[in-house]
Amino acid sequence: MAEERFVIIETKLAYQEDMIEELNKVIYQQQQKLNQLESICTSLVQNLQSLAAAGGEGRMVNERPPHY
Repeated sequence: MAEERFVIIETKLAYQEDMIEELNKVIYQQQQKLNQLESICTSLVQNLQSLAAAGGEGRMVNERPPHY
């Protein structure tokens, strides 16, 4: 009886260890994606700021030509 309980406990422990490892992988992947998205956002903000600065000089960037 005690031997059977130990086997059950060891089995559950093994499943929990596998689940924790999988969760750690998912968290790592999410953090990598979050870092990538933050980098993209930073780049977009810089681009918008440079466009705003160029627009403030009297010329509109990406302005549609009058013949359209």
